[in-house]
Amino acid sequence: MAEVRLRKVESLLKEEISGLISRGVIKDPRLAPMTTITDVEVSRDLQHAKVYVSFYGDTDVRAQSVEALNHAAGFIHTKLKKNIRLRFIPRLAFFADDSIERGIRLTNKLRDIIR
Repeated sequence: MAEVRLRKVESLLKEEISGLISRGVIKDPRLAPMTTITDVEVSRDLQHAKVYVSFYGDTDVRAQSVEALNHAAGFIHTKLKKNIRLRFIPRLAFFADDSIERGIRLTNKLRDIIR
């Protein structure tokens, strides 16, 4: 039962944080325009959450965007408190996720091998 609750909280956090980013609530100019939340991992005690973010752009843009999101983590936490009915809203930590880019590179390599 606890595992189901964790997955629901992770899904809810992913949806809400994605909405904040897409609606432009976070107005940091360092944040890349094509920012996507790929995954959220919440600790069992619901105190901490790792938010994995994917970007379209080079490594400098990625680093600046992660820095901007970590800088805005308190602001995002406050917005989540207003929008979500949970006893505890986890503290957020943002990390870059390059799995989409790795998948594209792998697909391109496979395509080149087949040709």
